[in-house]
Amino acid sequence: MILPVVLFIGVATWIRLSASNHHETLCVVGMNRIRAAYLELAPDLARYFVMSAHDDFRGIGITMGVQPGGGRAYWLAQMISGTPTVIEVLNSVLVGAIAAVAAVRLGSPPAVAFLVGAAGFTIAITLHAWYVRRSVARLMAGHHPMFPTPKGG
Repeated sequence: MILPVVLFIGVATWIRLSASNHHETLCVVGMNRIRAAYLELAPDLARYFVMSAHDDFRGIGITMGVQPGGGRAYWLAQMISGTPTVIEVLNSVLVGAIAAVAAVRLGSPPAVAFLVGAAGFTIAITLHAWYVRRSVARLMAGHHPMFPTPKGG
């Protein structure tokens, strides 16, 4: 059966995308800090910078194109449209399909196979979300901004 192989590729892709996003965030922090250092040396250069010079989460978001003040719908759209989220959903659908096929092969009626597939999907999406929350919490706990966004900025 090819579905487990496709799931493996999906999980590996999702893990790699998550690592890439983490490293991209670290690079953005570094770039924002370099801009902040330039502005400490020559404040008159501020008009030439189009990205943030702040290394807090607001400044990181601005540099990464996630504008503040968009509201919950904006943030939800950003999360749903991200490649890792799309891969997460596809992986979860694959887990559900594999579970449903296994249930059918074990002789379960279609209704039971559907429920088994739905349970597989739910478990997979929950595990993905747990992993993401844990990773974000670690990132936030280890991040200590040197150049936070001023209040009201």
